[in-house]
Amino acid sequence: MALKLGLFLDLRNPPPWERPWVTHVAQTIERVVAAERDGIDAVWLSEHHQFSDGYLPQPLAFACALAARTERIRIGTAIMIAPLHQPAHLAEQAALADIISNGRIEVGLGTGYAPHEFALFGQSLDARYGRTDKALAELRRLLDEGVVTPRAVQRPFPIWAGYQGPQGAARAGRLGVGLLSLDRTNAAIYSEALEASGHGAASARLGGVVDLIVCDDPEQTKQRLLPYLAWQRHTYREARGAGAGTYEETLAALGERLALKGELPGFAVCTAADATALLKARTDGLPVEHVYLWASLAGMPDDMVDRHLDLVTTQVGPALRTKTL
Repeated sequence: MALKLGLFLDLRNPPPWERPWVTHVAQTIERVVAAERDGIDAVWLSEHHQFSDGYLPQPLAFACALAARTERIRIGTAIMIAPLHQPAHLAEQAALADIISNGRIEVGLGTGYAPHEFALFGQSLDARYGRTDKALAELRRLLDEGVVTPRAVQRPFPIWAGYQGPQGAARAGRLGVGLLSLDRTNAAIYSEALEASGHGAASARLGGVVDLIVCDDPEQTKQRLLPYLAWQRHTYREARGAGAGTYEETLAALGERLALKGELPGFAVCTAADATALLKARTDGLPVEHVYLWASLAGMPDDMVDRHLDLVTTQVGPALRTKTL
């Protein structure tokens, strides 16, 4: 099976660079339609709530909008916050989206971490890992056994666990679901757990995001990217509850790191050739089915987004398609 290259969407529209929401959502849909035309294999959608930038709160609703405008690309969630959702509701939404897309939906679930989101839905952060394991198992039962109606097109339905640590990798293996992690240590633990649980190591399926932007001039692009990466980093830290500081402090720290070391920690900004090499290094020797990149980063200017997507579709994608599982 060929490695699938995808785009990661969160629909952020930050206040400092906010555009009309109708325009923003419509433009995002059109970019996905164009990406499909240009060879992108998948889009993946994330979930958060009450972010000031309007971070996508309902991925499966947006998946239906994308499904109605596309014909080929896979549409996945990476991830939906399992403890905030009743599994039967998730199964019904996933099945309907699967019908609209004619069998192109993939559902990834994770635990969540933001106290304010759990408070919004009247849920406790306690035992969220066990609740997510149960949701993964129940979602598979509801979809694969046709308990919810109308039934999904795909059976078995592709389900993923968005677990990042070694314990989560083992749990994903025991459940027999895909693992949204590209960590090599976790991959080995996951495969061992698949085998030990009777699912077989050959059934391993990995996917995950690689944090990079593709461009013609990395040094110039790093400078332009600073405020948008700082926004993303700050809001994720803010959602965790304490010690986030201010956006301005995050921006200053990233700027200082860039000035001193010429890098943005944890984020690659590189040419198409270097991006291809990086993606191959991250996936070689692993049973990776999906790898995806941010389509845009928290309000990035249109010219940066358009050039990034152009390089991804015309240069990175064709080079990666030589890799098969």
